[in-house]
Amino acid sequence: MSAVARTAAQAQPGPPGPVPDRGGRRLPRGLHPLAWWIWALALATAVSRTANPLLLFLVLAVLGYVVTARRTTAPWARGFKYYLFLALTVVAIRVTFRAVFATGITPRDHFLFALPHIPTPDWYAGIQLGGPVSLEAVLSSATDGLRLACMLCCIGAANTLANPKRALRVLPGALYELGVAVTVAISVAPQLVQSVQRVSRARKLRAGRTQGLRALRGIVVPVLEDALERSLRLAAAMDSRGYGRAGTATRTSRRVTGALMLLGMCGLCAGAYGLLDATAPAFLGLPAMGVGAALCVAGLRLGGRRVTRTTYRPDLWRAAEWLVAGSGVLSAVLLFVNLGYDPAQLNPTFYPLTWPDLPLVPTSAILLAGAAGFLAPPPAATHRTDPKAGTA
Repeated sequence: MSAVARTAAQAQPGPPGPVPDRGGRRLPRGLHPLAWWIWALALATAVSRTANPLLLFLVLAVLGYVVTARRTTAPWARGFKYYLFLALTVVAIRVTFRAVFATGITPRDHFLFALPHIPTPDWYAGIQLGGPVSLEAVLSSATDGLRLACMLCCIGAANTLANPKRALRVLPGALYELGVAVTVAISVAPQLVQSVQRVSRARKLRAGRTQGLRALRGIVVPVLEDALERSLRLAAAMDSRGYGRAGTATRTSRRVTGALMLLGMCGLCAGAYGLLDATAPAFLGLPAMGVGAALCVAGLRLGGRRVTRTTYRPDLWRAAEWLVAGSGVLSAVLLFVNLGYDPAQLNPTFYPLTWPDLPLVPTSAILLAGAAGFLAPPPAATHRTDPKAGTA
């Protein structure tokens, strides 16, 4: 190579390399998937404690902010809007059922409209089909549906932010087969979203019909076919890797493991019931939950001995994971302890119709859960190869 060519090659800028750390700025990385699931489930637990529409709308705003700030560029990470559509459908169904199966209105209610009344037989007493519908009944049913919708959005946020296949690697060995089934189950929604997006994009490129029943048939059939092909490929991959094998555990060991897990789950259920019900005996609270947790741990350790597996590049649990999971758990704890606010403010009544209050402590607790949007490290960007770049 001549001197002029070498000089030109050295002057030509190369491909951009990784951005160096400027000091104090967090490097992009993927957060541990269990941290997102703990955060989302704790926030869903907090939602179950309130029927205040202002707090519920605040939860939706927090979920939208965290998902927008910390989701990745993967195709399955774009499915949160579908969970919002599902949540809106839940609210609409709840309001419709409340309007159809009416229980009558009082003279103080605000009358909206009346549906045709359908007479029912005597053995169907207590349920009225049709009749007058009041504003109070519509708002009450919409609030109940909104609480369930927020829980669904919490699960959708966890499914959008966390990769379920990465969560499978940290499960105990005794729950490995169950974890595979759960992973496949919760991966259905993201895969269907990805299939629908791919089929819709292909139809637009082919100038196909985008409206009407014919368009729906042209989308549903390819999506179902793609889901079937994914299932067959997954089954073949699992079979080639030895999933479903009996292992080296004896029949007695499997029975003991199953008995310990069953008794442990019964203890956890009894302990949860004792903590939620103030009239339950004292031994059904923390003692029953402690015994159940000990039995579950013993069953997991005994069952994990028959599964030998290795993990390539395991996910580390660092300070960011503690902060994200702790923000969700602390939010749920603040809504359960009933300190610093009136518990009646969490479940306002619409009879008579009044504007709900916005208590300070529950509001701060929900905003604390929203801190996960900047406590979590930024997601790693997907680097794409420049098609214009030449090869040496």
